[in-house]
Amino acid sequence: MNSKKTLIVSHAPFWHDGSGIPERSYHTIIAALPAAAVGIAHYGAPALGVISLAMATAILWELLLNYASKRPFTIGNGNAALVGLLLAMVMPASTPWWVVVVGTFLAIVIGMQIFGGIGANPFNPVALAMAILMISYTAHLDVDAGLVNFPLDFPSSTSPIGALKAFGPAAIENLSAVDLFMGRQVGGIGSGCGLAIVIGGVYLMIRGFIRWEVSVSFVVGLFVTALLFNMADPTRFASPVFHLLTGYTLIGAFFLATESTTSPVNFIPMLIYGALGGVMTVLIRNIGVYVDGVFFAILLINLINPLVDKIRPKAIGKVA
Repeated sequence: MNSKKTLIVSHAPFWHDGSGIPERSYHTIIAALPAAAVGIAHYGAPALGVISLAMATAILWELLLNYASKRPFTIGNGNAALVGLLLAMVMPASTPWWVVVVGTFLAIVIGMQIFGGIGANPFNPVALAMAILMISYTAHLDVDAGLVNFPLDFPSSTSPIGALKAFGPAAIENLSAVDLFMGRQVGGIGSGCGLAIVIGGVYLMIRGFIRWEVSVSFVVGLFVTALLFNMADPTRFASPVFHLLTGYTLIGAFFLATESTTSPVNFIPMLIYGALGGVMTVLIRNIGVYVDGVFFAILLINLINPLVDKIRPKAIGKVA
């Protein structure tokens, strides 16, 4: 009789704490709700309509694709609903319904499912969809368009980042950093209130769903780059605080750049990844043709993610 003992092994992970995709998705939705609620309070029913339509159609696209490809239904994990919510939060409240539907199609079908679904997408689906929409339907995604329908009590009737791009720092010199941080600015439905976004981001960090390295390095990279531009020519370039509190900076730093599929997992790569995102954002804003560079910057760092994530500590016992 062969008494040799057999070693039985299994594939990683070897330990599971019970969490999964649904838990991450639903907690991220919870973290995004304060910023979305501020947007609904400012813009009213149109904002609620955009959010509802985006979440519903995102779920529907994933359900249809699951059915067509004869794969198990995955809408229960909450990821499609999360993508729809985040996409709506970066859209203006005046976005036409058909642009919302096209956007969710781009995010779910082109950005995720065509690559195999969650975990296989090389680009952040929200950033990818918004980048395509901004290039294709610029007028429909202008946050200043249709503001006559929203009686907003804001210090400025135009988006601060748009005013800076069009008229320079003189156009935004009277804007208060406190007002900007509290959300008293024209912008995307859920991207205007920095306080609400930061609260959601800190919640996700505390719960362990995102790593602080990416968000902090993104903010630091943006701040330092904007500071250098401002020191070089204050008459042409805005202060770093302004760049930090306007546009899609904070929602990009806490909710888009931190997506687990498209961001690094090692410490040094996370710092490089986030910092480069912040640097590219300011470069696109200051010397590029687009008003805001967050989505394009995130897509660029998504491209280098596999490369930078190869930077890792030397294995224990390895000589060379």
